[in-house]
This record gives sequence, structure tokens and C-alpha cells, in this order.
Amino acid sequence: MGSVFEWQDDRAVDGSAAIAAGNADRLIASEGFAAAVAMMSAEFVAIHGIAPRAAALFATQQRWLLCQAALAEHFRGVADGRPCLTRRRMAHLALQHGIASRNTAHAFFDEALKYGVIRPSHDAFVPSDETLLILIRWYSLHFRALDMLDSKARNARFLADPQNWLIGLAPVAGSTMLSNPGVRTPGPLYTIFTWADAGGLLMDRLVAGIDRMVTRVDGGFLTDLSSISYMARSFGLSRAHASRKITEAESIGGIGWSGRRGHSRIWISHDFYHEYARAQAYKLLALDKAFTVATALGSTGWQVSKMDGDDPGTFS
Repeated sequence: MGSVFEWQDDRAVDGSAAIAAGNADRLIASEGFAAAVAMMSAEFVAIHGIAPRAAALFATQQRWLLCQAALAEHFRGVADGRPCLTRRRMAHLALQHGIASRNTAHAFFDEALKYGVIRPSHDAFVPSDETLLILIRWYSLHFRALDMLDSKARNARFLADPQNWLIGLAPVAGSTMLSNPGVRTPGPLYTIFTWADAGGLLMDRLVAGIDRMVTRVDGGFLTDLSSISYMARSFGLSRAHASRKITEAESIGGIGWSGRRGHSRIWISHDFYHEYARAQAYKLLALDKAFTVATALGSTGWQVSKMDGDDPGTFS
């Protein structure tokens, strides 16, 4: 038996060089990337435990994209001196970026307001204090992952003044991710989970549960999970819903059991892990770019245009 890291190329590239090149494949192959992914997946699960309502807004691909569009718009407005996110504007953003219909965007906005994810402020809506804390943690965990790869101390700098940093970071990060085809159209296994209610959390938990010291002979990664019911309860899902997602992934070879189905440890395939890792790589590169832009502009220059970050070719 070998380590989970053995699926990577033995000629692993330097993390700093991979980030500087802005290349997702090189980043995935870099030394330490698997450890960074393990940390991130565990943190995503932990965030859900602290703030399940807010975390649920990031738990499907469509909602995650809507969040990125909304956050970019909000902090762009803050940089201009006037927060401008409204229900009408949310619908416009959803249509502009091809994320969702007007009705879906309205429903998303209404749910965010109902559960205190956003709150009214004058003639617009802004993130609640709890949401800002979760957002700061979300950015922080990604900067920690980047720092694991190149030791540039982004996280310490970010945490020294996170709310001001968000003004410079969120518009660039959001625009970059929304314009990147690799972010918008992930692989089939990733999509099975992220286009369903809280399905992304199931995927995070599977990756977080990988036994990093053991691999299957055929290249799959053994996890510490065996019970679908346990996973469903952990995220407030019905067993039927969780089972349906697992079965779909199983049908295309993404998931299986090491022994009797439902009574032995679940494994995930190399392809499943690689799709997940690739999605994290795209995010990390987008956030590194945002950090670089925000650093160059400085706090006095965070008047971010709508086009900043729109360069999907950077992440080939």
C-alpha cells in the first residue's frame, strides 16, 4: 500500500512556480498540493458546522456562482462608496453571467434575506456580520492553502485587516472565477454533486475523509466513511437525496465500496479526486490573482472596474 500522494507525477513541480505560471495542471502536480486540498475540504465541512445556513449558499454550483457575482457587486459598490446590491440587481447579475433565471435569482436573494445571510442597509443590502465572518474564514483558508505551496504569507497579511482586503479582493476574484470556463463547467463527477442541494458538502466530506496513507490497488482513494445515512444527517439532507447522489457517482465509476455495499468503507476514484482537485486549483489561482491585484493597487486604489480579472486564458 502506498500514500495518497502517489497519483501525482513523481516529478512534482515547485508550488511557487506553478502559482506564478497560473496553470491549474502544474499546480495540481506541485509538491504539497494534496495536503492543501485535504486542509481545504476539512475546512469547508467545518464551516458548515459553524454556520450551516450561510455554508448552504455555497454548497451547489449555481448558488456558489450567484454568491460570487453578488459579493463582487457588493464590494465593488463599497469601493465606489455606495453598496449597490438589490434584489433587482441580483437578477440582472444572474442573467448577465448566465448563471440562473430571474426567478431563481429572486428566490436565492429572498432565502439569503430570510436566513440573515444579508440584511437591509439604506437602499441596498449588505452581508450580515455572521456572513462577513464566514467569508473572511473562506478567504483565509484559501490563502493558507496558497501559503502552504509558496510560503508568501498572504493569510497573515489578509487577517491583519480582512474587511478592507475584501474590498480589493472580491471583485477581482469573482470576475475571474465567473469568466473561467474551468470553474463554470467542472467535470461530470463534480457536477453530480454540486448541482444538487448541499451536494457539494457531500463531496467535501468524502475528500476530507480520505485515508492519506492507503490507496486501492486500482488507484482509488479509501475514505473513513461507510454510511450514507451518517453523511446525510451531518448536512441535514434526506437519506434518499444523499443516496441518489452516491448512486449516480457510483454508476460512472466515481465511488464504490471496499467490501459489502453500505457496510464497508467508501472509496473515491482517481478521476473523482482529480476533478475536485482541479476545481480547487482554479479557485486558488483566481484568489492569488486577486491578491496580487489588490496588493498592487493598495487600499487607496481599490476602485475596481467591472472588467478586472476577466482573463480566463490565464488559467489554462
